[in-house]
Amino acid sequence: MGAVNQEATPAFAEKKRLEVGLLLDIRKNKLLYLMLLPVLLYYVVFHYAPMYGAIIAFKDFSPRLGIWGSDWVGFEHFETFFTGAYFWRTIKNTILISVYELIFGFPAPIILALLLNEVKNSIFKRTVQTVTYMPHFISLVVICGIVKDFTASDGIINSLIAWMGGERVTLLLEPEWFRTVYVTSGIWQHIGWGTIIYLAALTGIDPEQYEAARMDGAGRWKQMLNVTLPGIMPTIVILLILEMGRMMNVGFEKIILLYNPGTYDTADVVSSYVYRVGLQDFNYSFSSAVGLFNSAVNFTLLITSNWISRKLNDTSLW
Repeated sequence: MGAVNQEATPAFAEKKRLEVGLLLDIRKNKLLYLMLLPVLLYYVVFHYAPMYGAIIAFKDFSPRLGIWGSDWVGFEHFETFFTGAYFWRTIKNTILISVYELIFGFPAPIILALLLNEVKNSIFKRTVQTVTYMPHFISLVVICGIVKDFTASDGIINSLIAWMGGERVTLLLEPEWFRTVYVTSGIWQHIGWGTIIYLAALTGIDPEQYEAARMDGAGRWKQMLNVTLPGIMPTIVILLILEMGRMMNVGFEKIILLYNPGTYDTADVVSSYVYRVGLQDFNYSFSSAVGLFNSAVNFTLLITSNWISRKLNDTSLW
């Protein structure tokens, strides 16, 4: 049989059609693409170009010698981390905090959005929205200061505990309370901001679906289960996939502002460990190796969760 003419295949024709369509769209909306250019340049210059520096994870990096002049050590830093005394502690704490945030923090804005969607008083609804998303705009340093004051032995939380007959205790000095305080304060800070996305998704649901549900005798609870939740499910799935891709990214800023050596056993995560080793001990290559491992795990989780979602409900990032 003769060779198949590639230009005659449907796939080639579709590819050419998309290319021509893209060129026509660029010509038609050239000003919009021009506005997109600074954003693309930002990501290229500050996110993609510095990625070559990840090579120091495989070198014994010395600022005097530079990246290319430093000695190549291969996977030595990775082996040191995997066999080190803090490997399992940091991995366990990172996973536990991320899982707690996923279980308690991820559904919180969904629940609040569903509740606000049932409120008919617009003034009350806007007031609740404003109050709940205001903490998102407060500086993290201020947030951590508020958390420390609230959880101190003479703070408002301990005052409530004492009023109910309990004993006062400085919560952030107790290792067993650190994760609870961390996750709860995160929910308080971000629940209102996360709700905005779901409220926007709720506006896209066709009101006729609610009319049809009411005609079938469905009450508010049934309408929420059969109309509201399915209507915002694609948004929930996409945000869940993105959340899975950040499972290992427990931010070190809030951790180092709240933890202390007495709570390292439950508070020390991968990012805070990288901060101490890289910036305080000046071990740049080792901290880069740990950070590269962290990114690889996040990338794997993102790809896996996206693949599972596409197989289960045809909703995915790509």
